[in-house]
Amino acid sequence: MLNIAVDLLWLRPKKVGGTEFYIRNLLDGFLQLEEPFHLVLLVSADNRETFCHYAKDKRMELLTANVRSANIAGRILWQFFCQNRFLRRHGIRKCFTPVYCRPLLNGGVTYVNTIHDLQAAHYPQYHPFHEIAYSRLCWWLDVHCSRHIIAISDWVKRDIIERYRVAPEHITTIYNPITVDSKQTVPFARLSEKYQIGEKAYYYTVAQMIPHKNLKTLIAVMERIKREKTGLPCRLLISGVNGAGREVLERQIRERGLEREVTLTGFVGNEERNTLYQFCRAFLFPSVFEGFGMPPIEAMLFGAVVITTDRACIPEVTQGKANYVEDPYDVEAWIAAMKDPVDRIGEMDFGVYDQMRLTKKYYRVLSDLFA
Repeated sequence: MLNIAVDLLWLRPKKVGGTEFYIRNLLDGFLQLEEPFHLVLLVSADNRETFCHYAKDKRMELLTANVRSANIAGRILWQFFCQNRFLRRHGIRKCFTPVYCRPLLNGGVTYVNTIHDLQAAHYPQYHPFHEIAYSRLCWWLDVHCSRHIIAISDWVKRDIIERYRVAPEHITTIYNPITVDSKQTVPFARLSEKYQIGEKAYYYTVAQMIPHKNLKTLIAVMERIKREKTGLPCRLLISGVNGAGREVLERQIRERGLEREVTLTGFVGNEERNTLYQFCRAFLFPSVFEGFGMPPIEAMLFGAVVITTDRACIPEVTQGKANYVEDPYDVEAWIAAMKDPVDRIGEMDFGVYDQMRLTKKYYRVLSDLFA
């Protein structure tokens, strides 16, 4: 029987973007498994409440560490120097960490880590020195000290192999489970009034407001559409966790006179997000770097035509069925793609993202590794 801890100390609710959706989708999948298991969810004082419902299932229990996830530096130090002793004191010797962070030493505990991407290695200019140093240290520890690594796409697996010269058999690719409920929506009329939008008369995107998401290019696209009256809808909604770049985006919107054309919605719930997917003219995803990229797939599940880039893992996870802009920063290329996008959603194999299919793969891999 699979009997392990799952490290959730890193999770700051509604603050860590796609990694939060990933682990919650995976835990929800475990609740539906028939196979025997026991998971000890290692939670913090300030994220415990968001995981309490899992403890209603006798196969899961919460173990609260005396740390606060919001205190990132304090949490890291505790994990480095105290986590192993804490786990051993509670009889735990096996731990799955669904992100890259981990203690400095194994300390009698076997770890398996998920690496979502090596973003700070590719774009160090977007990160302070301490974040780069911490990320690189943890990646090195994952490769050399953890029992195994799970990568969320083949592109990420290749990236780790090339950068760290790790053997391919040390890494298993498992896609992120994606769950959308077609009934989990709100009446469009409510959002039409809230955001002043019409059906198929706006563009939509979901992203953290950080530089490599390339949202500034979409701002420039909207400016060009407004100025040249291209006939395309001049309305863009951007949803997502607020990153350090929000103020920069707001300034760009003001300087270009696009306050009525571009709306930053902030974080939205699943119901509102799903409805915005469903009724948009197209879903625009200008990111130049992703380890997986869940929003384009979610949008396609709701029937939205996706226009995105051909960078990193994006063509892989969208199965080559989206509309791709070769130069992510070329405004004219975006407008050309937006004028005549091709709908190939019917060719997608959405089964590869199925929650239970992927949960069972995690179960098998973790059972084998922790046997």
